[in-house]
Amino acid sequence: MLASASPRRQEMLRCLGLEFQVKAAAVDEKLLPTESPEEYVLRVSGEKAQAVSAALPESWVVAADTIVVLGGEILGKPDNRATALAMLKRLSGRRHRVLTGFCVSSLKLKQVISQLAETEVCFNDLSDEALEAYVKTGDPLDKAGAYGIQSFGGVLVKEIIGSYTNVVGLPLAELINELLRLGIITSVL
Repeated sequence: MLASASPRRQEMLRCLGLEFQVKAAAVDEKLLPTESPEEYVLRVSGEKAQAVSAALPESWVVAADTIVVLGGEILGKPDNRATALAMLKRLSGRRHRVLTGFCVSSLKLKQVISQLAETEVCFNDLSDEALEAYVKTGDPLDKAGAYGIQSFGGVLVKEIIGSYTNVVGLPLAELINELLRLGIITSVL
């Protein structure tokens, strides 16, 4: 069971030949006082997994949460084009971190495994015109940090250090290793 409505996460798992159902979890994603970005993604992914596990205790549940962090500040999903443009201008020519917390849980088996993946991303130094053109595509509006590396936003990125799939929204190598270790899957493809 995938506790996520993210089409990117669903597509990545389907491309591996995995069969799963989707049940999105509605949890409060508000940052708690004194909570670090790392603590935040681990808590939110865990709460998503717990919410779906409570409804489906017989199932293994996978949940994730991805954020962009610039200088300690979380850049969430922009709520409009102006906010997206402002975020992208802040990221232009700078390094930032993409963090994903993921959780694999089974209420029946009393198993909860949480992990954190981190990727460093460096943006090209971009003109206002280039950023405005990207925002006009509509691509940034449903993505943390206002960009999608797997689509038009890939041209914004100069370099990554770490997992590409983490930047897309799900660190596949780490997740698949856990699913194999737990015996949830026996192979991929």
